[in-house]
Amino acid sequence: MAFDFTGRRVVVAGGSRGICRSIGLAFAGAGAAVSVCARRADGIARVRDELAAAGGLAHAATCDLGDAGAVARYIAEAAAALGGIDVLVNNASGFGLTDDEAGWAASVSVDLMATVRASEAALPFLKQSSAGAIINTSSISALQPSARTPPYGAVKAAVVHYTQSQAVALAAARIRVNSVAPGSIEFPGGMWEQRKTAQPALYNGVLASIPFGRLGRPEEVANAVLFLASDQASWITGQTLVVDGGQMLT
Repeated sequence: MAFDFTGRRVVVAGGSRGICRSIGLAFAGAGAAVSVCARRADGIARVRDELAAAGGLAHAATCDLGDAGAVARYIAEAAAALGGIDVLVNNASGFGLTDDEAGWAASVSVDLMATVRASEAALPFLKQSSAGAIINTSSISALQPSARTPPYGAVKAAVVHYTQSQAVALAAARIRVNSVAPGSIEFPGGMWEQRKTAQPALYNGVLASIPFGRLGRPEEVANAVLFLASDQASWITGQTLVVDGGQMLT
């Protein structure tokens, strides 16, 4: 299935590598004007160059998605650069993995509240679009108990619930809201690549749980995001699409 986003404006918040980078490049390759944000200036400059090389109007900015003011400023800046917003992808994660105050604070601040704040800031622009869509990134950790990472799983579950609430609230404005729930995704410099060396027992245990015998790739999540944002998914809203190679089936 070939996706055509020519003429559409897409904001991807946030990150400069992995899933976020792949989502941005996929939209750019499909003809969209794309803005991305991340905390580190060096990474975001590289992604901006990659987006421009993919052929579309490219915008990138640094933004701490745990900072409410910074989120509002970034969304306004991205909308000005792109000439509006048709699609918002909330992809940020604070990776709050530890069951303590710091872990919970990181997950709530970034995974949940950045999604809420970016959505609210983008809403005036999305309402002006004829194809408004929001895609939130959850996780398969949201759909099953997570003894190893309680805050991450619980907050990602909140993202699923918020997606459903958004879908109902924004239907009258003809804005669709869905989410993706990736399984374990591996990419250079990413968490699972690091654990392959630092925690081989954990890595191999996860690998063994996936029927296809490998971890997922960022572009496989990006393809699911493009589908949910596309006209082909025009009658889909309030749903969470699992992208895990069958990891949850075992």
